[in-house]
Amino acid sequence: MTGLDKSDAAAEVLAGGDTRGAGPRRRRVRVGARDEVRGRARSGVPLPLLLPALVGLAFLLLPLIALLVRAPWRSLPDQLTSTAVWQALQLSLISATAATAVSLVLGVPLAWLLARTDFPGRGVVRALVTLPLVLPPVVGGVALLLALGRNGVVGQWLDSAFGITLPFTTAGVVVAESFVAMPFLVISVEGTLRAADPRYEEAAMTLGASRFTAFRRVTLPLIAPGIAAGSVLAWARALGEFGATITFAGNFPGRTQTMPLAVYLALQSDPAAAIALSLVLLAVSIAVLAGLRDRWMTAAS
Repeated sequence: MTGLDKSDAAAEVLAGGDTRGAGPRRRRVRVGARDEVRGRARSGVPLPLLLPALVGLAFLLLPLIALLVRAPWRSLPDQLTSTAVWQALQLSLISATAATAVSLVLGVPLAWLLARTDFPGRGVVRALVTLPLVLPPVVGGVALLLALGRNGVVGQWLDSAFGITLPFTTAGVVVAESFVAMPFLVISVEGTLRAADPRYEEAAMTLGASRFTAFRRVTLPLIAPGIAAGSVLAWARALGEFGATITFAGNFPGRTQTMPLAVYLALQSDPAAAIALSLVLLAVSIAVLAGLRDRWMTAAS
């Protein structure tokens, strides 16, 4: 193949040429030219882009490196086995798991409603659902107090009718974590539902299945990877929640003091314990990223 042929093939690929009607040899030529163009595009990095990229990478990695360098590795086992650290770790794992379960029960139907139905104001509802993603967590905690506190809009009714008090309790921790974590699951599941072909559900309903049966037997298996990814993200977000938790549930050791709250408290009196807890949270975050890497790479390919 001459250089002119390569240039023509590369130009045709860049111009969006279609290879479906070409012969086998011509198709191989165009695919090879496309790979060659992509290779040249990826090999050269402009200096005006390289320098800011390296500075940004250093900016993100330097605090994590400092955490590892200053970690009390010799006393780390003693720090992690202390009573206060273990209580915070246990409460964090339990509350994050409970918050993820609440997000699954409520978030999956909400994601289906946003993805599969058309109703007036759907865009506004979607914006409100994702609002906790950008809302300052402390503001979320104040909003929860005004809604579910002892004198809140709904909380006073819960207290008078059922004797249920949520603020400054372990259940309050779960509520606060669910409030900030559920949007992560809803966004992930909604995106997966929009990518799934609705014709499978329609085919099931033409065969006599109800809408709910089609969702349970057809849709759920199709979107299971999205649900798993959203659950992991929601669990990780719940595990690291601080602002809404301390505002709505307080900071009581053994009852509402989760790991982020314990880090904040220990930083004032015992920096070594704060670093030890931070390392645990860092390890969990890395595990979450490693678990989701295959899904991200598959979606990007």
